[in-house]
Amino acid sequence: MNPSLDSLLIAADGALRTLFAQPRARRVSPADQAQPVDMSAQDRALAGALMRVNHVGEVCAQALYAAQALSTRDAQLRQQFAQAGQEEADHLAWTHQRLDELGARPSLLNPLWYAGAFGLGLVAGRLGDAVSLGFLKETERQVEAHLADHMDRLPAADAPSRAIVAQMKADEARHASEAVQAGARDLPGPVKALMKASAKVMTTTAHYV
Repeated sequence: MNPSLDSLLIAADGALRTLFAQPRARRVSPADQAQPVDMSAQDRALAGALMRVNHVGEVCAQALYAAQALSTRDAQLRQQFAQAGQEEADHLAWTHQRLDELGARPSLLNPLWYAGAFGLGLVAGRLGDAVSLGFLKETERQVEAHLADHMDRLPAADAPSRAIVAQMKADEARHASEAVQAGARDLPGPVKALMKASAKVMTTTAHYV
């Protein structure tokens, strides 16, 4: 079978698994070590909305890494994308589980978010590995800032969600550093601003839908 067709089939399988299968983590969820505390209905609703946004971010991360792995011709870089994607798959499973525990649902627009992120990953990949890594670095740094904001907004009593977000934040920071070490090119200011504006639209929408 043609290797490129293999890659496309793997990417399609990954999309279906991300969007429709029950995600499974390789690492134990940080929430398992956190003491659950009773929360008010208002705090549960807020935590559910914030974790839905975080879950959307992980859906997008799966799409982004899959597209970038598909685009690069560098076998070592492809492996780096795959490894980071697996860690993001842990995040996907953790946030999905936490949504269930909070009685909240994933975003109804997840297929749209996935398609958009996959397209952006392909475009970045076609521009070369340095640009692709630069896009990844900037994405992860913006996500890290977003997660820091969520740490401030999550109810103090929601120790499980806070533990998940803290570990996600640490992983995203490491992914950004690894992208820099692999040769990421710094993106122009207007591109960073556009990425930030696009992310704001997504996170605001996902908070409710």
